[in-house]
Amino acid sequence: MAETPTSPLEATLAYAEDFHPEDEILRLARQRSLEVGISPTSPSGGAALCFLASAVNARAVVEIGTGCGVSGLWLLRGMRPDGTLTSVDVEPELQRLARQSFAQAGFSGGRVRLITGRALDVLPRLSDGGYDMVFCDGAMQEYGDYLAESVRLLRTGGVVVFDNALWHHRVADPARRDPDTVAVRELGKLVRSDERLRPLLLPLGGGILAAVKLAG
Repeated sequence: MAETPTSPLEATLAYAEDFHPEDEILRLARQRSLEVGISPTSPSGGAALCFLASAVNARAVVEIGTGCGVSGLWLLRGMRPDGTLTSVDVEPELQRLARQSFAQAGFSGGRVRLITGRALDVLPRLSDGGYDMVFCDGAMQEYGDYLAESVRLLRTGGVVVFDNALWHHRVADPARRDPDTVAVRELGKLVRSDERLRPLLLPLGGGILAAVKLAG
């Protein structure tokens, strides 16, 4: 049971989180994730992914971090009916569970391409400018490298999205200096300083950092 909000801010954030209820398929995928110790994107974060995929009319999407398929389901629901999700994860067992989630949702094998491997080994093999959207939810200390690869992979007008961009409220606290927090904080600086990108930070779930790739 969710904790009762204790402040107006907490109540507002809880209201935003509950604004996007999950159906049974998503709830089952989330349950599988929690059972194997994976923290999937929040319902509001998932809704943001679905919205962004719809907004860019996404046909080709790359996902870093398959997990048990929660974020992939949200992405697929926002993509074009003929779109393909390419999802990368180092854990084949997680991808097996994700495939169950995709099948239950009615997404055929042709809609999803699962690649088992380390993202920084797989991404260089994907086509320059061939993707509408890249979603990053992998190793946070590799986020800066994911950004560089994502900019290469995206077409002009495509969107890169990072989950956990606020990392349990740690990123905003300069006293927090653990490696993951520092890496996410540095990612924010990289995105803001890159003239090829137009960024947006949303306080949804663990934080969603998105950026559009500009022309030129």
